[in-house]
Amino acid sequence: MPKYLMLLYSPDGDEASEQQRWSELPLWLELTDSLRDAGLLVANGALHRTYTATTVRVRDDEIEMTDGPFAITKEVLAGFYMLECDGLDEALRHAARFPTARYGSVEVRPIREPAHDGPLD
Repeated sequence: MPKYLMLLYSPDGDEASEQQRWSELPLWLELTDSLRDAGLLVANGALHRTYTATTVRVRDDEIEMTDGPFAITKEVLAGFYMLECDGLDEALRHAARFPTARYGSVEVRPIREPAHDGPLD
């Protein structure tokens, strides 16, 4: 069964919006349990705030490290879910269930199976 990565993006919020999001924890637990019970959940996790990130690049054999994320945007990558679904339509239906879809966005991306998909695009 194909795997899909659900990348959860949300606005980098203030203390009040963070408290509002934490109040939705029961919704997240219910969603996570339902995906696990359906045998779809492969992995999931929340990420620390963007100020904890370090971006690594190698240019002309020189290692460059920058504090923070690669791009400055209004929405930041906050977490992920990896699901095994019958196809993209099922993955998109589940993506719409994430609370993040109401105030941020959920990027759904198929995970490549190199042995089966051929060369990278």
